Amino acid sequence: MGKDSRHRIGFTLVELLVVIAIIGVLVGLLLPAVQAAREAARRMSCSNNLKQIGLAVHNYESSTQSLPAAWSKPGMTGDGWSAQARILPYLEAVALGSEIDYGAGYGAATIEVDGVAIPISSFRVPTYLCPSEVKDTQRLGSGGPEHYPLSYGYNGGVWFTYDANSGTVGDGTFAAGRYLKFRDCLDGLSNTLAFSEVKAWTPYYRDAGQAGNLTLPNLPAEVCALGGSFKADTGHTEWVDGRVHQSGFTTTFTPNKKVLCIESGVEYDADFTNFREGKTGAAPLPKTYAAVTSRSYHPGGVNTSLMDGSIRFVSDSIDLELWRGLSTRGGREVVSLP
Repeated sequence: MGKDSRHRIGFTLVELLVVIAIIGVLVGLLLPAVQAAREAARRMSCSNNLKQIGLAVHNYESSTQSLPAAWSKPGMTGDGWSAQARILPYLEAVALGSEIDYGAGYGAATIEVDGVAIPISSFRVPTYLCPSEVKDTQRLGSGGPEHYPLSYGYNGGVWFTYDANSGTVGDGTFAAGRYLKFRDCLDGLSNTLAFSEVKAWTPYYRDAGQAGNLTLPNLPAEVCALGGSFKADTGHTEWVDGRVHQSGFTTTFTPNKKVLCIESGVEYDADFTNFREGKTGAAPLPKTYAAVTSRSYHPGGVNTSLMDGSIRFVSDSIDLELWRGLSTRGGREVVSLP
């Protein structure tokens, strides 16, 4: 009876390690499912944003009997408003839209927030930002807040977008200095792109100033060779600016196509604009050609909206000619998305 016959109750170190290992395995199995569910929710929210933008375009058209211009030159300045800026009053952003004088440039336009006047261009418009955007941040200038990025670009066509000398515009559904109409979409509203996703803070080349007619490139290396002034991270950071490299996209390349160019020994996935809309210079001015790729953070493709207001998720593997055909308003191609 001198021995203590009671047993100790508890875990041994080995048992504890086994339990921790099992928990680790379960977390490892569940984490991808949780991440997939979160991405599905973000993608759904993203497509809802595009739906709201599409409805705003239809309401704008019903009110004005035309579509908003992609870029519109106010007075004698080059800081022309974007289509996204013009549809604000129809996007449940009446307060913001009412502060805009569309007859003047956006450079001096301000709005009061918490008693402080800030540039309208630096105001965050939630509907214009995808929840998956990894850099949803204000762009600062030397004097403080300057711009805010966006995640959805208007359809600027395939490659050529604008000739300031003749006023000729490209084949997209939104055009520089031109207020098109639904009737101009000869391919049908359900067969023509309206908006598609773009990545904020995109590197790009601008103002290469190549003269004459530029051949439509089929390989990214052809774009890199055109050159221009390189900007490492300011593409699609100005929702107010109607220039195609800031608020539009083109179908030169399929969605999420890598356009890899080397600058100072660093590789960038870049866009290209031959000559910015509204930029002045000696006549004749170079034409605006643009390779501005639709990109997203969603695996496998991008969310898009069609001119009829419907939303589609377009795969990265879409045929290039089909993708280009969907962006033309009057190419008379018989193309459609499932």
